Formats: sequence, structure tokens, C-alpha cells
Amino acid sequence: MSLVIWMAVAIAVVFAISLYNSLVSVKNAVSKAWANIDVLLKQRHDELPKLVDTCKQYMQHEQTTLERVIQARTRVADAREAKNIGALGAAESALRSGLGSLLALVESYPELKANEQFLHLQSRISGLENAIADRREFYNESVNINNVSIEQFPQLLIARCFKFKPFELLQFETEELQDVDIRQRFGS
Repeated sequence: MSLVIWMAVAIAVVFAISLYNSLVSVKNAVSKAWANIDVLLKQRHDELPKLVDTCKQYMQHEQTTLERVIQARTRVADAREAKNIGALGAAESALRSGLGSLLALVESYPELKANEQFLHLQSRISGLENAIADRREFYNESVNINNVSIEQFPQLLIARCFKFKPFELLQFETEELQDVDIRQRFGS
């Protein structure tokens, strides 16, 4: 009889260790997904001043738009460094709106549109934007898996015992999710 009790305890311990390791793996997947976004945000952060400087050479009368892009870039950097996911979503929305306005204004400057450095930076930033969107999806999926895992029984018992916490989804503001009105962007 005591052998059966010892076997049951051993099985319970192995099961608890397995659940704990599973939760650690899920939590680290969220951290890895965030690190991937962070790298791309840093790269874009470094490219944006180059784009604005290139545009300044041609767009003397568009300082307000250029300043909005730089201010939004700063808010994104601050939120990223603080790992404030909610603030990052709002700052990203403002930055994307500012970039959209800037790129729409470029249409009025044929010399700028033909500038090789501008074209390179525009292509680079566009590629980074696409990569950020892909990584945001992966991050949110990792967060979802983590949050579900720590709420399901029996993982819930291990999660509470070892204080596993839910993560916040990276969401952009509702304007970001709506269709873009091209006529509004080009002033038609």
C-alpha cells in the first residue's frame, strides 16, 4: 500500500514539474516575441530621422507634419523602453498616421519622389512596417497562449503558486483598423 502512495506522489510531482516547465516555456515565448518586435521598432526608430531629414530638404512648408512624425517617434521609443504595451499601441497609431500624412504630401514634391535616398528609406521603412505587423500578430498569439494557459485547470494551480502573470495584447487604436480613405490622404 505504501508503494502505491509513493508512486502516486511521484506521478503528481512529475506532473506538477511538467506543468511548471510548460508555463515557463509559454512565458518565454512571449518574451521572445516581444524581443522580435523590439528589434524592428529600434531599426525603424533609427531610420525615421533619416527620412524626415531627407524630406526637410524638399518640404520647407510642411514642418508641422514632419514634427508630428518626430514627436510620435519619440512617444513610440518611450513606450517601447518602458515596455508599456498600451501606450505603445497608441503611439504606434499616431506614428502610422503621421507617416501616412507625410507620404501623401510627398506626392506634391516630384523631386523628392525621385530622390534615390528617399526611395530607399521609404522602401526600408515600409518593409519594417510589414515585419512589425507580422511580429505583432505572433506576439499577440503568444500572449493569448500564455493567458489561456495560466487560467486553465490544472495549470492555474501552478500559475498561482509561482505567480505567473497575464500579458497585455499589443493593440492599435480603432482608427488603425479602419480602411484608409485614399481621397482624404491626397486631398481630393
